[in-house]
Amino acid sequence: MRTHVYMIRHAESPYIQDQEETRGLSEKGRQDARRVAEILQMEQIEVFVSSPYARAIQTIEAAAKQANREIKLEPGFRERELGTWGEPFEHFVQAIEHVFANREFAFAGGESNAVAGERGIAAFQEVLDHHRGKKVAIGIHGNIMTIIMNHYDPSYDFSFWKKTSMPDIYKLSFEEDRLIQVERLWNDNDKR
Repeated sequence: MRTHVYMIRHAESPYIQDQEETRGLSEKGRQDARRVAEILQMEQIEVFVSSPYARAIQTIEAAAKQANREIKLEPGFRERELGTWGEPFEHFVQAIEHVFANREFAFAGGESNAVAGERGIAAFQEVLDHHRGKKVAIGIHGNIMTIIMNHYDPSYDFSFWKKTSMPDIYKLSFEEDRLIQVERLWNDNDKR
């Protein structure tokens, strides 16, 4: 019995410091969320789960409404807390690369990949355990999505994270707890 889990990285959201949980989508993000809904409607999703952060919820909200389903909030899918980073990391991407290269490392006030993965993978396993044979959409964030996917296949690493877009959709197919296929459903050029 196959279970299909759709990892939906949230759409574009303007960065506003100290509003990690409440910042919503930009205008482009709202437009892209409508396209996400069109794609997911074709997939006939049965269950919707999301990070409690506004941008993740808003990315799958229209799809859930079309399917006449509620969105269950799962704190384990919130974005990883990066913490305070600075020298020698000039850019956010460099800081992300460092934590992916050093699984146990955490910046001050942040989570390591190991710690974030522990909660994210536990939440994902709960989805698999409770929704066997179903199609489940998860509104999620880039780092935690990559960390979870890396648990099932090590090729999903920092390089993969860098190639993802906002939004993005990955259909993960499982036989029991074994990942057997990943298909990207979002096409950056497909703006209807």
